[in-house]
Amino acid sequence: MVPVRHHRAQAVAGGLLVVLTGRMTNIFDLTGTTAIVTGGNRGIGLGMAEGLAAAGAAVSIWGRSAERNEEAAEQLRSHGGEVLTVSCDVADEDAVRGAFAETLDAFGKVDACFANAGVGAGSTRFEDMTTDEWRHIMSVNLDGVFFTLREAASHMKQRGEGGSLVVTASVAARLGMPRGEHYSATKAAVTGLARSLAVEYGRHGIRANSVLPGWVVTDMSAPITKGERAGPVMLARTPAGRFGEADDFAGIAVYLASKASSWHTGDEIVIDGGFSKT
Repeated sequence: MVPVRHHRAQAVAGGLLVVLTGRMTNIFDLTGTTAIVTGGNRGIGLGMAEGLAAAGAAVSIWGRSAERNEEAAEQLRSHGGEVLTVSCDVADEDAVRGAFAETLDAFGKVDACFANAGVGAGSTRFEDMTTDEWRHIMSVNLDGVFFTLREAASHMKQRGEGGSLVVTASVAARLGMPRGEHYSATKAAVTGLARSLAVEYGRHGIRANSVLPGWVVTDMSAPITKGERAGPVMLARTPAGRFGEADDFAGIAVYLASKASSWHTGDEIVIDGGFSKT
C-alpha cells in the first residue's frame, strides 16, 4: 500500500496555499527566482513575462527592438520586481551567448527559460516557397530555440539546482497549415526537442515542456485574427467563442516556472480555446 498524504488547499489572493503537515506554502510564489523570456517585449512573451513578474520573479526579456524592450520593462516594473532588457536576435548564436551571460551578470542565475521568440509564416504556396523563406523561419523558430535552451540547460546542469525549460510552439505542430509548412515544421520540431530535453535532463532536476497556443491576437497573427475572411472562420471554429489574448498565457508561465510543476515534464500543453478539438 502506498501511503496517502492528506492535504487541504485554500485559494487566497496571493495564490494557492497548500497545507501539508502543518506548513503553509504558496506554491506559485516566484520570489527569489529568475526567468528569461525571449521575445518578451510583446504578444504571448509579454503576457508570460507579466505573469512571472507579478508572481515575484526577476525577469530578463530579450528582443530585437530596444525601444519595445524598454516599453515592456516599464510595464513589468509596475509589479515591483527587477527587470532586465537585452537586445538580442535569437537567430544569432553569439548574440544568444552574450544575452545569457548578461543575464547571469545581472541576476547570478536562471531558474526558468522561456524560448518564446519566433516569426510567422507568410502566404506563399509551398511550391513557390524560396530557400531563403524556408531558412529564415528555421533560423529563428528552430535554431533560436536551440541556441537559447542549450545555454539554459548547460547553466542549470552546472548549477545543480534544477530548473524549467519552456518552448512556445503552436497548434500548428499538430494541425495542417497550408502555405505555412515551414512554420509548422519548426513548431513540430521544437516540441520534439523539448521532449528529448525532458528525458536527458530529468536526472538533473530540469524539466522541459512545450506550450501550444491557438489563435491569439498579436501583431504576428493580425492578418488572420483581424482579417475579414479568415478571422470569422477561425473564430467560428473556436469553442471558447473568442481569440486568445497575451495575458491568457500568464498563468501557464507561472505554473511552469514554479514548484507547482516540479513533476510535470515532457508535455505539450495546448492553450487554444478548444480550436484543435473541432
